[in-house]
Amino acid sequence: MRSFFFSLAWCSLACLSLAAAGGSVHRLSAETPSAPLETRAAQSYEAARHQGPEALRAFLVDFPKGADLHVHLSGAIYAETFIREAGEDGLCVDTVTLSFAKPPCEGNLISAKDLSGNISAANQTLYDKLIDSFSMRSFVPFAGWSGHDQFFATFGKFGGLSKSHTGEWVDEVASRAAAQNQQYLELMQTPPFGHAAQIAYAIGWNAELARGDQQALAHFRQELLDHGLRDEIAADRDDVREVEAKRKELEHCGTAQAMAACQVETRYIYQVLRGYPPEQVFAQTLLGFETIQASEDAHDETWVGINFVMPEDGMISMRDYTLQMKMLDYLHTVYPRVHITLHAGELAEGLVPPEGLRFHIRQAVELGHAERIGHGVDVMHEDNAQELLKELAGKHVMIEINLSSNEGILGVTGDRHPFPMYRRAHVPVALSTDDEGVSRIDITHEYVRAALDYGLSYADLKQLARTGMEHDFLPGASLWARQDEFSVPVSACREQLPGGDKPAKDCKAFLDGSEKAAAQWELERRFRAFEAKF
Repeated sequence: MRSFFFSLAWCSLACLSLAAAGGSVHRLSAETPSAPLETRAAQSYEAARHQGPEALRAFLVDFPKGADLHVHLSGAIYAETFIREAGEDGLCVDTVTLSFAKPPCEGNLISAKDLSGNISAANQTLYDKLIDSFSMRSFVPFAGWSGHDQFFATFGKFGGLSKSHTGEWVDEVASRAAAQNQQYLELMQTPPFGHAAQIAYAIGWNAELARGDQQALAHFRQELLDHGLRDEIAADRDDVREVEAKRKELEHCGTAQAMAACQVETRYIYQVLRGYPPEQVFAQTLLGFETIQASEDAHDETWVGINFVMPEDGMISMRDYTLQMKMLDYLHTVYPRVHITLHAGELAEGLVPPEGLRFHIRQAVELGHAERIGHGVDVMHEDNAQELLKELAGKHVMIEINLSSNEGILGVTGDRHPFPMYRRAHVPVALSTDDEGVSRIDITHEYVRAALDYGLSYADLKQLARTGMEHDFLPGASLWARQDEFSVPVSACREQLPGGDKPAKDCKAFLDGSEKAAAQWELERRFRAFEAKF
């Protein structure tokens, strides 16, 4: 009935919009037996898009979105969850700083348990203030305090919660993803690294290391290993194993009561804190590489990649940026199988001096060996920006696009955002949430925003979802014969309808041997099921 209404009300608008998009939907659909289904879905999408954001959200909430590849786990949790858990942990709420504190709960400190369990006007007011303090909700910039300041300040305010809640956090994020027809998440998490940092400080830093000398870095790496850096690997691997076990227990996975979230596959990106002294950054990065390789060697592959986090405009982050890229350049030669995705170009004019906008993305790719770039907002301020776009396209370096985050932190939106420039230059892009709890959004919100702000077609949205699955760090070969071209499968599956229920023997064998291809096949199956509803 819904498709009938959309077709009657908006057929002419849909046809005009599809024609304006260059007929991309029809060209793609003509190659597959599902062409009529895709065409009807595209028409319904155009009808919803012209009705406005609420109608478009209703359409897109069930649209298959594939992967979210840029998710900070702690930043993805909504403040309401943190407040409830603080009560369970017996923490206090500081009514002045609007943050959590350790007991005793005296003076300005009140019990978080009392806050959530005792309903009163005063408690409701404090509850609301806490949510605003932990997020971007209701935030309006004022003198001396920007969106950038508010965003990054939130992480220090909801700290102190027990690690036992991490499995609950993954369940929350996976459940939200499942409700929006998303099948895969790469969650950024910082595991224990204190022992590695202690060793690094004890050994010390020197001038050769400060220059990024490769031989000096190799010697420093060996010293760290000789003094027991690998002792922390088991703890880091156990950290996510325990989290996944708790999450699956909460979701009743493997039982008749299994929840939809069980169908959301999760992997983990090892966060390195780049805003600290170089010896600590190198030690934590080395530990990350060792942990990821150990996971891969054991075929558990919970840890699949590494990333540098903390504000890119921070003093140490800016001062040591090139040095940190040289660290990655060296470690990549030792651990070439470890995937690298990097925050780079999360900067805007005025946030740092103009010179600071000219090289971060390029160095992340050429020195840091980044396969994906998170944000990439300042790309047009880089030296030889057009050549850089060509390089990104030629190397198939994907950009993780975070529209709401970029507006909240950097004030960059609309035609000031390079999203359309990346697309015009054929640089692969996919939408992601960054910190959906802090931003008070979800992945569907980002799809709606991209569709309305940039006039995207239904085919464009499918391209974004497929691109995310193409550039995830799941092991195995891609389903598609050519990278970032999603019309022709590999030879083993060429005669098959992608996403079909019964792939032929050779195709099934190929899918069984590649987690990436199997996930891409599942995305195609979900597209077929979604489009069959219209």
